[in-house]
Amino acid sequence: MNKEITSTQAPIVDSTILRRLFVFAKPYMLQFWMLVLLTIALAAVVPLRPYVIRLTIDEPIANRDFQGLLNMMLLLTGLLVIQSIIQYLHTFLSGVLGQYIIKDIRIKLFRHLQGLRLKFFDKTPIGRLVTRNVSDIETLAEVFSQGVAAIIGDLLQLLVIFGFMLYLDWKLALISLSTLPLLILATYIFKEKIKVSFNTVRTAVANLNTFVQEHITGMSIVQIFNSEAIELKKFKEINKEHRKANIKSVMYYSIYFPVAEIIQASGIGLVVWFGAGAVIQERVEIGVLIAFIMYIQMFFRPIRMIADRFNTLQMGIVCAKRITDLLDNREQISNTGTFKSKEVKGKVTFDKVSFAYNEEEWVLKNISFEVKQGKTLALVGATGAGKSSIVNLLNRFYEINQGEIRIDDELIQHYELPYLRKNIAIVLQDVFLFSDTIFNNITLKNPNISREKVIEAADLVGARGFIERLPGGFDYDVMERGATLSVGQRQLISFVRAMVYDPKIIVLDEATSSVDSGTEELIQAAIAKLMKGRTAIVVAHRLSTIQKADNIIVLDKGEIKEMGTHEALLQLHGFYAKLHEMQYKEVAV
Repeated sequence: MNKEITSTQAPIVDSTILRRLFVFAKPYMLQFWMLVLLTIALAAVVPLRPYVIRLTIDEPIANRDFQGLLNMMLLLTGLLVIQSIIQYLHTFLSGVLGQYIIKDIRIKLFRHLQGLRLKFFDKTPIGRLVTRNVSDIETLAEVFSQGVAAIIGDLLQLLVIFGFMLYLDWKLALISLSTLPLLILATYIFKEKIKVSFNTVRTAVANLNTFVQEHITGMSIVQIFNSEAIELKKFKEINKEHRKANIKSVMYYSIYFPVAEIIQASGIGLVVWFGAGAVIQERVEIGVLIAFIMYIQMFFRPIRMIADRFNTLQMGIVCAKRITDLLDNREQISNTGTFKSKEVKGKVTFDKVSFAYNEEEWVLKNISFEVKQGKTLALVGATGAGKSSIVNLLNRFYEINQGEIRIDDELIQHYELPYLRKNIAIVLQDVFLFSDTIFNNITLKNPNISREKVIEAADLVGARGFIERLPGGFDYDVMERGATLSVGQRQLISFVRAMVYDPKIIVLDEATSSVDSGTEELIQAAIAKLMKGRTAIVVAHRLSTIQKADNIIVLDKGEIKEMGTHEALLQLHGFYAKLHEMQYKEVAV
């Protein structure tokens, strides 16, 4: 089970993670440097207004110079227009830059997920992966729009404002900033508290996503076993933790900002008190005092915002850490094979193959067999005997621990992975259909497969009739997981899908165990046509479906117990004969 990143694992500014994030900004360096220039320009323009107001009060207004006042008003208006334009460009560019970058990150992450071994998905909750690929990546956009660039802009603005304040009156500058240590302390405490709170919120979101995804997918089980009340109780607990985490975050915000306002108001009060006295004594001009009041508001605002910016940055760092950890996951199937044009004939060889999903828990033990080109091998045995594991290893969904698997006397690792799987079609017992049309579910949107080929394959399988009776025919939307179709109809579609890809090796993993006898007869007729001229490996539950197989292997606890034809195995009076006798007794009953 994946552990969530805690606050102690993710520092507020992790330079390594930031560097990795900014690698994604390389294709957009022109936009990035434009954003930097706009940030500098904004930091320089904003503090000019109080200074111009100070000049306006102390010169044209004090001297009753109407033309001078008009000129200063025009200057102020010009500054506001320039500031507005820069602010617009800055906000728009930072947002666009963030969206382009997260688009690239999301594509890279999804591509990476597609290349991971099934073993990874066996132990990782799907809801957590959805959180990584959607909401965690979305948070990264704010790193670029409200994080790094905004923090740099705030710091530059602080430096410029402080410079103006020192230039106008260094004594008033020191007095006005005397409350700054209190604000820095409050900001630091807030930053630390909100950092921990954010980690709790993200963990709660991941748990919520995981629970909702699993239970919506498995809603039929919940309803079949009348477990709605129990699952609702579990959901309420998870939702309660999510609510508590968010309320704690809201509480920190509701405390910090009023405290920051009080500290800022105290600074303004000190400036007014000492500055007013200096004005009365004619040591300070009234325009300088007013400018200082404006500068204090400008100075304290970025500091208050920096705390929030750091929080945004922290959110991005934590999410980026989770995403980079996922990208660093090396549970990928190596695709170092070079064979991609050699014609596959279909001979399959397993040579002393041993395999374990977990270390030392062997699922297959020293398995050896050969299926000649165009022949049919059947695998039978009790649940957990290792039948489906053989299928998974042939397609390299998992990697073997010991031994060799060859196709046409060539190691399967020597074939380019897409080419290997292109030549092997699997029809599973549990058929998965996407929320799309029947045509797209058959072709998987492969542009090389024509509608005529799909119709021809459907006709051969015997699925064309029911498909064309549906509204829209081959363009009928089957909804999520093919919910609007029966089990038999979904199975027939999976056969059509296998046929249109014209594989050299066909694998049937208990493909008829979930259908009624009428549909099974239809499928068996289609199977005979599908397997003609192809190598076939059939994982069978019903022994009646494999009696004509060229070879039958009986598996028990990962080992081959018997091997031979149907008649030969019956004469042994061993495992196969017992299975056969049990099944026909059930039929007789």
